[in-house]
Amino acid sequence: MQIWVDSDACPVAIKQILFKASRRTGVMLTLVANHSQSIPNDKSIRLQLVEKGFDVADNFIVKNVVERDIVVTGDIPLAAEVIELGAIAINPRGELYTQETIRSRLNMRDFMEVMRDTGLASGGPAPLGTKEKQRFANHLDTLLAKR
Repeated sequence: MQIWVDSDACPVAIKQILFKASRRTGVMLTLVANHSQSIPNDKSIRLQLVEKGFDVADNFIVKNVVERDIVVTGDIPLAAEVIELGAIAINPRGELYTQETIRSRLNMRDFMEVMRDTGLASGGPAPLGTKEKQRFANHLDTLLAKR
């Protein structure tokens, strides 16, 4: 098992939770990003830099993920792809994506994109709060305990 992080959009607070979990369990943690990021000096944590471009980091993760790996991403299409490959997908707010929920999440994403394009919706999600960080940490601990 390995943890992959779609790191460019992942909040710092979530990365800190991931760093602690990786150090505690020894599970390999790979942050995939198109720009340099600060990571702890630890043999189980690495930064994989990829070229800038649309979906380059996502494609790298899809190409390298294996069954039962954990992927941390807020990107719903990426989550759908890794679930198809047998990996586990969780977003930084602690929502676990599943085979049962991913289709409806994709549909809602597409609907909201149309709403934003027509000017009927704007803005993004609320700031990451304590509740979301705790939900993420709890789900991560449960997933790591199952390994």
